[in-house]
Amino acid sequence: MDGTEGSAGQPGPAERSHRSSVSSVGARVADVLVYLADDTVVPLAVENLPSLSAHELHRAIREVLQLPDMALEVFALWLVSPLLDEPFLQFRRNVFFPKQRELQIHDEEVLRLLYEEAKGNVLAARYPCDVEDCEALGALVCRVQLGPYQPGQPAACALREKLDSFLPAHLCKRGQGLFAALRGRGARAGPGEQGLLNAYRQVQEASSDDGCEATLGTHYRAYLLKCHELPFYGCAFFHGEVDKPAPGFLHRGGRKPVSVAISLEGVHVIDSREKHVLLGLRFQELSWDHTSPEEEEPVLWLEFDGESEGTPVNKLLKIYSKQAELMSSLIEYCIELSQAAESAGPQDSATGPPLDPGSSPAPVQRPKLRRQGSVVCSRIQHLSTIDYVEDGKGIRRVKPKRTTSFFSRQLSLGQGSYTVVQTGDSLEQG
Repeated sequence: MDGTEGSAGQPGPAERSHRSSVSSVGARVADVLVYLADDTVVPLAVENLPSLSAHELHRAIREVLQLPDMALEVFALWLVSPLLDEPFLQFRRNVFFPKQRELQIHDEEVLRLLYEEAKGNVLAARYPCDVEDCEALGALVCRVQLGPYQPGQPAACALREKLDSFLPAHLCKRGQGLFAALRGRGARAGPGEQGLLNAYRQVQEASSDDGCEATLGTHYRAYLLKCHELPFYGCAFFHGEVDKPAPGFLHRGGRKPVSVAISLEGVHVIDSREKHVLLGLRFQELSWDHTSPEEEEPVLWLEFDGESEGTPVNKLLKIYSKQAELMSSLIEYCIELSQAAESAGPQDSATGPPLDPGSSPAPVQRPKLRRQGSVVCSRIQHLSTIDYVEDGKGIRRVKPKRTTSFFSRQLSLGQGSYTVVQTGDSLEQG
């Protein structure tokens, strides 16, 4: 259910394609290899592998890693196949685990595993981040890997040598982005490196305000809390393609590769090359379906409200993907969980009770204002959509528009903002 690109510092698709989660099979015992988010391997000697349940394998991993019982809810076993060949097992965050409950975790090893997974996603640009956020997250990684910031020490040299351990690779390349000066001549820090140094110093100042040095668990939690501001944190990722807008009258637009991120809260379509969000929708804002014609590619269809030249329309986006049916099923299941939590009430909702006895409720966070031009903001103008309206008698195309939902599959909650678009006689017949 995951993507094909290797995270920074991890093997790429070609190397991972040779992995196997079963290294040797005997008459009774098999050596099962389970990969963690930081790409370390947990070997397990398992008897009667064909009859072993996922729950028993999960318990065996928890025992080897000495994790508390809460890890049963926090983590899940993932079958990952980067090149759609032999899959291997990964022990990763459970996509159905609410991030509100994540703030109630106090076990340092659980926090470390979550931190390592989130860090890998940031460095691989699977979680697109603005430069300011990259610096803030990179500074926390500096604190974890390099220790406390010490004025007067050659911290800039250490950062320059390991820059791709702290920042996404596309920000570290020569001649690209804010960090183009980092590989140039001279000992003076470039502007991006200086920003990372400043953020590193601020982490140290903040952690020492109370007179005692913060624990690693505190820095893991701070990293996760920062990642919670990203709308696609904790998502399951899928690969697909969307149509590009046609550049001219006689030219076809072609397609662009995208990642489709699905969580308990909604769907995000991310440009895999440009590292920014193309479309972000809550479940209340969309309807969806999938098709698998025999002679055509499977398609996930997303429908959402928009406008065309000032006219309210319904927009229909086609996402071509072999995983279209899997994405559709996950959306449906996430919506079912959302509806169950809504009907259960606040005390029995998906946030659940505290995981540890005596833990305090998660702090209420005010939403941050999104920066103008932020990579997490939708860029619908970069998408080619089919736009329609409804005139009460039938569906009419509105150069290039969409309409009332083709699909009955949508989340129907009272607070939802998805509406059926209807028009008067002023719209032209397509």
